[in-house]
Amino acid sequence: MRRSIIFAFVVLLTGAAALPARAQVILEMSQITCQQYMTSDPERRAMIAAWMSGYFSASKNLNLLDFQYVEYNKKVVGAYCKKHKKETLMSAIMKKAR
Repeated sequence: MRRSIIFAFVVLLTGAAALPARAQVILEMSQITCQQYMTSDPERRAMIAAWMSGYFSASKNLNLLDFQYVEYNKKVVGAYCKKHKKETLMSAIMKKAR
């Protein structure tokens, strides 16, 4: 009986050690610069753009998502950010997005 408990414990520990580690990533959205946004990988840029779109839509009390505006804003803000790399992304969005 004791051996089976020890065996189960070893199996449990081995299984827990094999689980992939998950790094916690926290982004301070108001501090992201245009350069950081533009040099991020495509998945991260899409996540940031989606969050920003929702944030600014909520600030305008909008509850609809118009994909034409999302695409337009991504293009306009992206072009602006290429020229103003040190500016924060939120500032760029406030200046350029509709």
